[in-house]
Amino acid sequence: MAAQRRTLMQSHQSWTDDLPLCQMCGVGTAPNCVYSPDGKGAQTHPMEDGHLRLRFEDGCFLYGVFNGYDGNRVANFAAQCLTAELLLGQLNSSHTDNDVRRILTQAFDVVEKSYFKTIDDALAEKARLSNFVLPHNENVSFHQLSPQSQKVQERLKELEQEVSGGATAVVALILNNRLYIANVGTNRVLLCKSSIDGQNQVLQIGRPHSTDNEEELQRLAALGVDAARVRQAGQIAGQSSTRRLGDYRVKFNHNEIDLLSAAKTRPIIPEPEIHGSHSLDGMTGFLLLMSEGLINALESAHGPEQVNQEIVAMVAAELAQQTSLEAVAQSVVERVKRLHHDVYVSGRQRATYCSRHEDMTLLIRTLNYALADAALTPTQGGRIYPVSVPYSNSQSTSKTSVTLSLVMPSQNTLTNGTNTASTLGEGTSTPGNQSPTATLQSTNTQTQSSSSSSGDGSLFRSQRGSQAAQPDETGRVPPYVDFSQFYLLWGGDQGDSQSTQGGLGPQ
Repeated sequence: MAAQRRTLMQSHQSWTDDLPLCQMCGVGTAPNCVYSPDGKGAQTHPMEDGHLRLRFEDGCFLYGVFNGYDGNRVANFAAQCLTAELLLGQLNSSHTDNDVRRILTQAFDVVEKSYFKTIDDALAEKARLSNFVLPHNENVSFHQLSPQSQKVQERLKELEQEVSGGATAVVALILNNRLYIANVGTNRVLLCKSSIDGQNQVLQIGRPHSTDNEEELQRLAALGVDAARVRQAGQIAGQSSTRRLGDYRVKFNHNEIDLLSAAKTRPIIPEPEIHGSHSLDGMTGFLLLMSEGLINALESAHGPEQVNQEIVAMVAAELAQQTSLEAVAQSVVERVKRLHHDVYVSGRQRATYCSRHEDMTLLIRTLNYALADAALTPTQGGRIYPVSVPYSNSQSTSKTSVTLSLVMPSQNTLTNGTNTASTLGEGTSTPGNQSPTATLQSTNTQTQSSSSSSGDGSLFRSQRGSQAAQPDETGRVPPYVDFSQFYLLWGGDQGDSQSTQGGLGPQ
């Protein structure tokens, strides 16, 4: 078995491309971006995230999101190696929960050891060449070095790029319709359960292994690390994660890193935290795997308080409109990207946190959750038109705008997002003469956003021209949407339309 795995890994780097993909899953991505003062964005490095979404025998499904840094080598290797360690006969339907946890833990251990074997030669050459490098002299430039010394310096730089880098990883395994989560680092998993009445219960599975995780700080303190200094620094060797795959600098040279120099053993570990199993029998909802870049982008724009609820609201709204999971995931990522950019160009308080974002990845796996019918809307006959409206969060000093969906139902009733407790209600059809509804709800009374990727929006005529209206001291902007055509189409008269204009937005 080990020989089979090595042959697959060495002979064909992308051998997992031949494995069947899970059709109940969609992935959305966006590359890193840094904004110039005029709001234009530019990618600063190649995409470093990776992902898995595979279907195997005996009802076994494997999903993963990998957040690479300083290159994509570790993320790509982890995705390949984990697949080989989990889907080549190691798992079967007779395994108990303890068996599955053990196999998952062993798989991550093999990934770590196997990766360092791939860079053994490069590390040895790097160590050998370092013996020929003269002590650094600030008064001597590179061009003043001898030709031989220049070649050594150039080769050392190449080797450093080859061996540096690491990744965090979150993996979801479904076996016997039971869910297992293995996490290393700062990515996030949300399990959303939809109830009969359309409400969504959001469960975050596990906590990120970061410098503000109390359990991780206690683990580091037990090794002799000053946990208070780690918390204050917020990062260790450029990353906020306390568990990682790869990254030889913090694994083999931790004694040379000031924050970690007092550690008795390696403080940054690849050991996953295993959660589960969670039974999926009879469950309706969806599973979300998110990279750190996606989470950080939304937290930077809106604050960390309601990130989980916001993401779930966006996903549920897209599921009600899109007919493919790929489109759902990509639309949500694009929405987060736009929100992040809009906050930056607004110049308001949170703009200072939004000058850049890292790679973003969102993986969605539905659980008995029906997508929108290609010919119908979530209300089984209505059509959703996106409308941009002013928005102010009373719990935050930041102000921005979001896009809400307006549903044209079968009666003279307009359904819009409502600010109530809980998370989100999905639009459902109602029998008889009752109008279908689609409610959008949040635990902190924020109206969550839905997508503007569906519908042409031509029903609503903008009155604000090319320049957006500026908010006053209360955060409101003058009304700028004419709803007359809407009410004419659905039984209203012109007078009702004019009297209700400006009724949207915070009151």
